[in-house]
Amino acid sequence: MTLKEISRPLRVLQLTDPHLMADADGALLGVNTRDSLDAVIAQVLKSHGQPDLILATGDLAQDGSEEAYRALGGRLEVFTGETAWIAGNHDEVANLTKVAARYAANRRHIIRGGWQFILLDSSVPGKVHGELAPSEMEFLAETLGRNPDLPALVTLHHHPVDISADWMREIGLRNRENFWQVIDRFPQVKVVLWGHIHQTFERQRKGVHLLATPSTCIQFTSGSRNFSVDDLAPGYRWFELQASGNFTTEVCRALEFEFELDQTSSGY
Repeated sequence: MTLKEISRPLRVLQLTDPHLMADADGALLGVNTRDSLDAVIAQVLKSHGQPDLILATGDLAQDGSEEAYRALGGRLEVFTGETAWIAGNHDEVANLTKVAARYAANRRHIIRGGWQFILLDSSVPGKVHGELAPSEMEFLAETLGRNPDLPALVTLHHHPVDISADWMREIGLRNRENFWQVIDRFPQVKVVLWGHIHQTFERQRKGVHLLATPSTCIQFTSGSRNFSVDDLAPGYRWFELQASGNFTTEVCRALEFEFELDQTSSGY
């Protein structure tokens, strides 16, 4: 790392819920998921340039196929920074892990720029909701305990708090109380970050910033009682992190991406 890189903030990109498929023409509610991801990546490079770290936070594949994960890995090669992938409810963990290893995207604890990043697997095979296994809780607590002086960003796929969309209440993180019991023990945690909800979310809890991010494909309607999709453009989240623990973040969208969304569907 050069002196210039040390003196500037660490730049982190979150991409989430691309729902890629083995079929290059694969679409989700009418939106070609490879095309929408391509549009988001182009917007990142246009608006922000190269990130130092890319966090891909679950539902990377809709069909769990190796081909879909290879499509993701190939696209992320336009970035020079390292990448890290975690699973969501649509992912096939064995296939994801296999392909992620080829791209050195299987690290679960990363230290960069005076920050630490802890990546958790909240996926439950065959289920839409999330849960953190005892081994994940132990990993979280032990890792934070070993690094008390480094500000931490903890990321997982499933939302660990209720959001305004009623229909998503039952498909978040089931054992969230246990998760927060761990987080509350470690004041160095600055951010908890997730995907899954296909919309922007920003809140604070006991000084911790709770953040979620639009999908790189379709978006769910905020505040909806039942399943509903919005015609908002696909997007991403960008962070600039200072070693002091301060940071800025923003959500950006690929507004020039043209798509026809099937808004009549009752699921995805």
